[in-house]
Amino acid sequence: MYKILIADDEQAIREGFAEYARFLGYDVTEAADGIEALQKSREAEFDLIVLDIMMPRMDGFSVCKEIRRSSRVPILMLSARGEEYDKLFGFELGVDDYVTKPFSVKEVIARIQAICARMGQEKSNDVSPDGHEVYENDGLVIDMTARIVTCNGEKAELTPKEYDLLFFLVRNKNIALSREMLLSKVWGYDFFGDDRTVDTHIKTLRMRLGRHKEHIVTLRGVGYRFE
Repeated sequence: MYKILIADDEQAIREGFAEYARFLGYDVTEAADGIEALQKSREAEFDLIVLDIMMPRMDGFSVCKEIRRSSRVPILMLSARGEEYDKLFGFELGVDDYVTKPFSVKEVIARIQAICARMGQEKSNDVSPDGHEVYENDGLVIDMTARIVTCNGEKAELTPKEYDLLFFLVRNKNIALSREMLLSKVWGYDFFGDDRTVDTHIKTLRMRLGRHKEHIVTLRGVGYRFE
C-alpha cells in the first residue's frame, strides 16, 4: 500500500483527494499548511507527497526545497498559477509533476497513479540466475523476459495483448489501475476503443489463469488491481 501525504489549506479539496485516494487503497495523511506538511514528512516515510503552492505559514515551493535536502520522494505540485516560470521553478526544485487549477479530483488521482505506476516498475521483481524478470507466487510463474506463463506447472497460452496486460498488472502490483490508464499504457494513446476492451481482456485473462485469477481484483467503478 502506497503512503501519500496531501497538503492543501482548502479543506474541501484536501478531503476530496483523500477520500478518493483511500477508496483506491492508498494510505493517506493530510496536512492543512506548509509547516504541518514539512513536519509530517519528517515524522514518517511517504511514497508520494502532494503539495499546494499557496499555503499559509510556508508555501509549497519552500516545503519542497526543504524536503529535497534529505529526500527524493516524488512530489506532485498543485497550483492556481499556470505561468511557465512557476512550472520551471518547480521542476528545478525537483517536483515530479505539476497540475494547475482548475482541475478535477480524477485528474490529480490519475497523475498520482501514474507516478506510483512508475515507482512500481522500478520496484524489482525476482530476477532468475539467467537474468530473467520473474514473478512467482503459489504455483503461478510469470517470466516477463521470456513471455512465458505457467500455472501449477502447465503453460498458459495467452494472446500477445493478454501477455502485455498481465505484465503491466504484475509490474504495478498492489496499485489501483483505472481502465483509462490500462488502455493508454497497454493499447496506446492512439487506440480507438472503449473501456469494454479492457473488461473483455481481463475476463479472458482470468480464464487462462485458472485458480490464480483471484490475483486480479476488480475495483468497482475504477478498474483493476493485481494482488
